[in-house]
Amino acid sequence: MFVGQQDDIGVGSYTVLDALWFTAMNMPQQVYELLPISALIGSLVGLGTLARGSEITVMRSVGWSVWRLSGAVAVGAVLLVSFAVLVGEYLAPPMQQMAKQQKAFRKFANVSFGGQSGAWVRDGDLLINVAQQSSDAEFSGMRIYELSPDHQLLSVAKAAGAEALPDGSWRLQDFAESRFAGAVIKTVLAAERRFSGSTSAEFLGLTVVDPAQLESRVLRRLIDNLQANGLDARPQVFAFWSRIARSVAILFACLLAVPFVLGNLRAAGSGARTAVGLLLGIGFFLLQRMVDTGAIVFNANPIFLAWLPTAVMALVALTLIARTR
Repeated sequence: MFVGQQDDIGVGSYTVLDALWFTAMNMPQQVYELLPISALIGSLVGLGTLARGSEITVMRSVGWSVWRLSGAVAVGAVLLVSFAVLVGEYLAPPMQQMAKQQKAFRKFANVSFGGQSGAWVRDGDLLINVAQQSSDAEFSGMRIYELSPDHQLLSVAKAAGAEALPDGSWRLQDFAESRFAGAVIKTVLAAERRFSGSTSAEFLGLTVVDPAQLESRVLRRLIDNLQANGLDARPQVFAFWSRIARSVAILFACLLAVPFVLGNLRAAGSGARTAVGLLLGIGFFLLQRMVDTGAIVFNANPIFLAWLPTAVMALVALTLIARTR
């Protein structure tokens, strides 16, 4: 992540120390995302050590079944799940948002922002609010409030979508504006409208909160609000269930180690077990990433897609445990 910050160093007042701080503040989120892989590797190494020392053989000889051994592993996995919930719900989101705000302030000293409902940006006499980011240059739910020098509201405009153009301007789709001129209100409707300002897509991207970075309780309230107003809540629904599924995946990642340790890897060294854990973990991670990036593009049920990687891991783990003797 630090390497990815090199292009930003020197922009505005963003320094190497700021890049290091940004990386450090994002570490809890990285820990949360990689916990299933870490749990799998740790379980393989830990159970493999017990197997090589014949402790598991003793357990089996006194009547422990594979399922009872799996239950003991599950108890330890529950502790890891609790740790994941602590990091993913209470530690990572505020630290990640703080890092994005710090980076935005350092790179763009001439623009300010604040608020919790999307991104609120002040650009001279304009107040811009963006609900969420669709891609690097596209945003949805943009509102623009124009103020007079004495802070009187001159106009309110909204657009269903906004696209940043190469020349620095914005293309607004489904545009509607109400302009206040004394006792008269003038309304303008247009399918498309150009808008110029000093606020860049990069800055808005730093200020808009990704649904994947929101706590589950915040996502739940946001989903209810969007659905109550007839708006598309698929990204938020996917992010909500994906957070839950990722935490549950830790349990099945630990259980997946049981059949491997009792099977062909019983006498293998720690290096072989680590390699197997890495391969399985990377496979799960890649499947998770593929689902994350294609969840909205595929227009499929977001709950199904959110649970798909965890369901695959659970099916593989339980099937292998059932076939282990």
